[in-house]
Amino acid sequence: MIAIVDYGAGNPVSVKKALDWLEQECVITSDPTCVAKAVRIVLPGVGHFAATENLGRTGLQAAITTSIGRGTPFLGICVGMQWMFAHSQEAPQTSGLGIFSGECEHFPAAVKSPHVGWNQLDLSERSRLFRGIPPESFAYFSHSFRVPVTNDTVAACEYGGKFSAAIERDHLFGVQFHPEKSGDVGLAVLRNFCTL
Repeated sequence: MIAIVDYGAGNPVSVKKALDWLEQECVITSDPTCVAKAVRIVLPGVGHFAATENLGRTGLQAAITTSIGRGTPFLGICVGMQWMFAHSQEAPQTSGLGIFSGECEHFPAAVKSPHVGWNQLDLSERSRLFRGIPPESFAYFSHSFRVPVTNDTVAACEYGGKFSAAIERDHLFGVQFHPEKSGDVGLAVLRNFCTL
């Protein structure tokens, strides 16, 4: 069972529809016990970074952390990916998981924010998440804050400078774009995550 974590932010229903299309057994849940038992965890997110505080208040953060420690594959989407970092300028008082180094920052004033629409990906050949996906594919974005390029970046994007479109380390994955809204490319990303 894949647990799609519902913490009151984002659109878990869209993610579930995409996984249903891929014929993956999944459930939307806010139950920490269910999350702890899942074979894979997906954390979607749309909106303000401060919404991730709900994860700590409900016991979901502890369940996710324990599962990650056991090696359970984890995928963070949009704010879910940003939560894997230590902090975001969007909510300086709210701490992320701190698995990846760096801080999420606002797009520069030189470009329109939020960054909404299709943009091209610059893919790394070493990524398992993008296995079989053509180089320079496009994905759908909707966000005002971005993750810097790090050693764990496996896909970058250009908008007011380069930023991380996807990160990957061992069994941990994050995508800034919305795979559930990115057509065949997004479905391929989700399929790769589900078949690791």
